[in-house]
Amino acid sequence: MHRNFFLSKNLIFYGKTTKIMEKVEWYIFASLGTYFLISCILFSKFTREQKEPYMDEIFHVPQVQKYCEGRFNEWDPMITTLPGLYLVSVGIVKIVKSSVWLAGWSGKVVCSTGMLRFINLLFSSGNLYLIYLILCKLHQTDKTASTSRRILSALALSSFPVLYFFTFLYYTDAGSTFFTLFAYLMCLYGSHKISGLLGFCAVMFRQTNIIWVVFCAGVLIAQKLTEAWKTKLTKKREDKVSTSTEASITEIKKVTQFMVEYILSTSNVKNLICLTWPYVMLLVGFLVFIVLNGGIVVGDRSSHEACLNFPQLFYFFSFTLAFSISHSLSYQKIVNFIQSLKKHPIFFLSLTALSLFLVWKFTYVHKYLLADNRHYPFYVWKKIFQKHRLVPFILVPGYIFAAWSFVDSLKSKSLFWNLMFCVCLVAAIVPQKLLEFRYYILPYLIYRLNIQVPSVFRLVLELGLYTIVNALTFYLFLNRTFHWSGSWEVQRFMW
Repeated sequence: MHRNFFLSKNLIFYGKTTKIMEKVEWYIFASLGTYFLISCILFSKFTREQKEPYMDEIFHVPQVQKYCEGRFNEWDPMITTLPGLYLVSVGIVKIVKSSVWLAGWSGKVVCSTGMLRFINLLFSSGNLYLIYLILCKLHQTDKTASTSRRILSALALSSFPVLYFFTFLYYTDAGSTFFTLFAYLMCLYGSHKISGLLGFCAVMFRQTNIIWVVFCAGVLIAQKLTEAWKTKLTKKREDKVSTSTEASITEIKKVTQFMVEYILSTSNVKNLICLTWPYVMLLVGFLVFIVLNGGIVVGDRSSHEACLNFPQLFYFFSFTLAFSISHSLSYQKIVNFIQSLKKHPIFFLSLTALSLFLVWKFTYVHKYLLADNRHYPFYVWKKIFQKHRLVPFILVPGYIFAAWSFVDSLKSKSLFWNLMFCVCLVAAIVPQKLLEFRYYILPYLIYRLNIQVPSVFRLVLELGLYTIVNALTFYLFLNRTFHWSGSWEVQRFMW
């Protein structure tokens, strides 16, 4: 009797759970279908207006077309990335060409500029689903992060203006983001061999993605450090020594001492290597590639020289604040910042002095930033930074607030996680001489995925902001064309 009662209760619970899951799946796939349909409509308009390869496409498209013809030994020396995008594209083209309904199409049509661009539309839809899955995994214990909020977050992030725009051109961004996010998702689920393989694919799209492969390993290391630190505190019976970003200077000293002791332990290092070996192998292989290649860049290196451009951090923090303003800026946050200034005046004065020094001694200006008026950063630099030689220094207080807001948004993450993320962030953007918003796509997405899921109202504001920016971007690109002096070639504005 009792047995039948519990069995019926379990069956009812299972039935309700199944219905809820089916409803959730319907919502996400409906969102995915709507997103793909809207993107297809925009893609049609985009391709009709710009049929020929544009900007970097003049290098990418001819190169992949050589691959489509089987000429894998030919390489354009102006291309600086590995051929991951081209190899995936050729694979998709071969599948499409062999399908029944496209059997009569010629290779030139299947490997045309429009068809190649469409591949990025598939990657973009994949990014939406990956972002949703990552949000579910990262915030699975957060009861306030409802399904609607996760779906809205995924829709907003997949339409993130800088990433979304390059979906419609044959660039590496959509595919690079897809494989990096996929590797991150597999890392979160503990499938590290698969994560390492996907990380290899990400590196084949863009070499700097090795940094985010290292970040996946860093996430594991941060987990182990946090566990060991908590165990140590339990043994010493200490009350509270936080591992959050709100820790005091004294606590940070204790954490630093613990990290040094942990790393100096041979057994700990062995355990970490055993845990992260797929990522370690990929990193070692990449270092061998750098040695054999003579650098990280393949092809033309004249315009990709590394430097210590520390102000890139300030640009990134400002960029992040601008695009996350709907949930990163509030009256209470401003009040908290002012209170923090009053509580730690020496720290903020020292940070301001250091920032002024970095702006003074480590600001680099790439020749493309000053010469190419098709990109938005050209106008940002011209209209703001070149207004007066003191402007870069006047902006420092704004940088300080943007950096504080960035760190404050990640206070729910452990100190070790934040340390790993900051190290990877510095490695990813500081060596870049060119102010290029595309370099900020992955660090921004990882930041945004790991903060607390905002309220529905703020998510609607975020999605609205991204929609407006995307609409303006597409309008300028498609309708506000111009010509350079002495040239009849149509030029367009873009990120």
